[in-house]
Amino acid sequence: MAKISKPMLVAGKHPKSPMAEAYRTLRTNLSFAAVDQPVRTLLVTSAGPGEGKSTTISNLAVVLAQGGSQVLLVDCDLRRPSQHKAFELDNSRGLTNALVEEINPEELIQATSVEGLGVLTTGPLPPNPAELLGSERMKGLLSGLAAGFDYVLLDTPPALAVTDAAVLAQQVDGALLVARAGVTRTDMLLEARELLARTGVRLLGAILNGIQPNGNSYYYYYYYYSDSAGQDETLD
Repeated sequence: MAKISKPMLVAGKHPKSPMAEAYRTLRTNLSFAAVDQPVRTLLVTSAGPGEGKSTTISNLAVVLAQGGSQVLLVDCDLRRPSQHKAFELDNSRGLTNALVEEINPEELIQATSVEGLGVLTTGPLPPNPAELLGSERMKGLLSGLAAGFDYVLLDTPPALAVTDAAVLAQQVDGALLVARAGVTRTDMLLEARELLARTGVRLLGAILNGIQPNGNSYYYYYYYYSDSAGQDETLD
């Protein structure tokens, strides 16, 4: 199995960097998109692996908490979890324990170094991720968590790889798609968008990362667009 990369928490470690500012811009745009229809539970996914979804959602969680919100980041990637690595947390117990053993999830939430931000890691990986995530117990868990936080963010596997993201999309207020310049194929991104649209989820938009304005630049830049009006924007 390929090595799982650790999401970069640039918003917390380098708050004055252009990357951190890009995440704050994303936070602002998200608040604009939710003016008429509040988004309490938000799913972030991508078409395929290696496109930056886990890095995106972890940094979005950080800037939302820095903005004064109470935020819970739930690692729902029950196949290749990474958020426990990003925040340097124990992953011996987490979401799967809450679902299978009916443990109160609040007992499993771990605090982070960012005030206002908690993380619910995956816990032990199960043989049936999609069934667990689509269960009535998962729906009840999300409903309960949403009542205690301003935002509950779900990190899911890539939408085209497995059904997990589509299953969870039916349970949240909104979703964001992450794409990576030079990696994500346009046809795959459009297919992922159609897949999510069929679930009935409110697709708030897409985030394009990995853009390098010049050969010497290391920074990631994120572009957000709103798709809530139903317009057919170009996703390349």
